[in-house]
Amino acid sequence: MTDMHTALKTAPEIKAAPEMTAAFDEFMEAFEAFKETNDRRLGEIEEKLTSDVVTRDKMDRINRAMDEQKKVLDQLALKKARPPLGRSGAAGIETTEHKAAFEQYIRRGDETGLRDIEAKAMSSGSGADGGYLVPSETDSEIGRRLSVASPIRSLATVRQVSSSILKKPFATTGMASGWVAETAARPQTNSAQLAELSFPTMELYAMPAATQALLDDAAVDIEGWISSEVDTVFAEQEGTAFVSGDGINKPKGFLAYAAVAESAWSWGSLGYIATGAAGAFRATGASDTLIDTIYALKAGHRRNANFVMNRKAQAEVRKLKDADGRYLWQPPAMAGEAATLAGFPVAEAEDMPDIAANAMSIAFGDFRAGYLVVDRTGVRVLRDPYSAKPYVLFYTTKRVGGGVQNFEAIKLIKFAES
Repeated sequence: MTDMHTALKTAPEIKAAPEMTAAFDEFMEAFEAFKETNDRRLGEIEEKLTSDVVTRDKMDRINRAMDEQKKVLDQLALKKARPPLGRSGAAGIETTEHKAAFEQYIRRGDETGLRDIEAKAMSSGSGADGGYLVPSETDSEIGRRLSVASPIRSLATVRQVSSSILKKPFATTGMASGWVAETAARPQTNSAQLAELSFPTMELYAMPAATQALLDDAAVDIEGWISSEVDTVFAEQEGTAFVSGDGINKPKGFLAYAAVAESAWSWGSLGYIATGAAGAFRATGASDTLIDTIYALKAGHRRNANFVMNRKAQAEVRKLKDADGRYLWQPPAMAGEAATLAGFPVAEAEDMPDIAANAMSIAFGDFRAGYLVVDRTGVRVLRDPYSAKPYVLFYTTKRVGGGVQNFEAIKLIKFAES
């Protein structure tokens, strides 16, 4: 384990498939060591009613090493997924012209080219508050990187809108029907009940700075620099908001909605299954909580469901076995795929709460049906060479909203007695 842990710290950022395979092989070796140590721990508990402190410490070290190795795999997969800037096709000339004009604006503040292009396109890209739409390649790259970096965004439905709010009707009950005899009267049936859901978009901003010397260096990829500066902070803010945002000047996260026991579930709230122990799984039958949660979902949603939890919660579920002694958590079948829990993919979201008394630390559901992310078209950049001399600021904004659109498609696990 020492050699593997050292390798994790020094793992280079390499995109080649052989290195991704090597990282995956190391991860699988760590999982085998984890199973061996956990089996020893369980044997000690059965024999002595407690586990040896050395065994517990070794378990913790292996768990941390597996988490680090999984991060390496995720980073390699992310690098492989990033597309190159630039497009080909009929719109190539127009796209190239926009890129050249945008670079002139970024480097020297010359907005003439952008004014001409956006005027010809009858664009509303420059409003009363200033700013210009970034070229389509840069905008598109930011969106794709966020899809990988923010797990909820990659699981949810994403809608592009051109206005500040998306209103979505949803049928909470279907139309009524009934059986009748051949000559019996046909009474009128009840109509479907509709609810209107609103998803306003909120402004998300970042303001990276650069020196004029950097901007004057023709070798610097300015568009790539803006993307790399902005995508990380946007992903972090989005990931937090989609999980726990309160809906005030930010999207509303699924954990911000009212949660009730599954037996008392009604539309407008999320149902939860209690573990039966405060801040932990039950000492016996811990896997029953997972099974109950899985089957709380209707079959149609269950087919597309994912578990969502942070790495500390995942470290706990790795220890769980079914009645036949098989581990419920299984590593990815191949590099670039997700680990599974009871046969369902696991998405690691660090914004999920740690396991604690009364915490909703694990979510399970069809997030494609259950959660909606709303993107207002366009990422804007406003160049400001005055406010922080000698730096040039790039005030970059986009508008994002989000919220639950189907309350029966997501279930939670509450670490409480009831």
